[in-house]
Amino acid sequence: MNFRPRQKEEPEINLIPFIDVLLVILIFLMLTTTYSKFTEVQLTLPVADTEQLRDRPKEIIVAVAADGRYAVNKTTLAGKGIDPVADALREASKGQAGSVIVISADATAPHQSVITVMEAARRVGLTQITFATQSSASAGIGSP
Repeated sequence: MNFRPRQKEEPEINLIPFIDVLLVILIFLMLTTTYSKFTEVQLTLPVADTEQLRDRPKEIIVAVAADGRYAVNKTTLAGKGIDPVADALREASKGQAGSVIVISADATAPHQSVITVMEAARRVGLTQITFATQSSASAGIGSP
């Protein structure tokens, strides 16, 4: 029986494979990185002392009531069909193709009434249409 204590071998951390892997990763990153050179352009911008007004297109506000009645720029229309709305839009735009139609429909207005305004705008040749909304806070939605 051998009762002599064994000599404990100290574990050895071999750093050479670790360094090899890091060098390979470093070389890979260096080769795949793209370098962009940004050029500067010296600009001298024009100076204006007054604020210029923006050239905004004319807005045509079309209101649709809950019962399907229409008003173009606060002028109530007699009929509820496409033709009276198209005539009113043609008169309000006066041939300006850049006019924007703002549809302000009641929340309970029939869906067909809004579609009628959109179809009338298409017939007149007005293609820019937007819808007016209000925030839920001002409408009283969600408040007790």
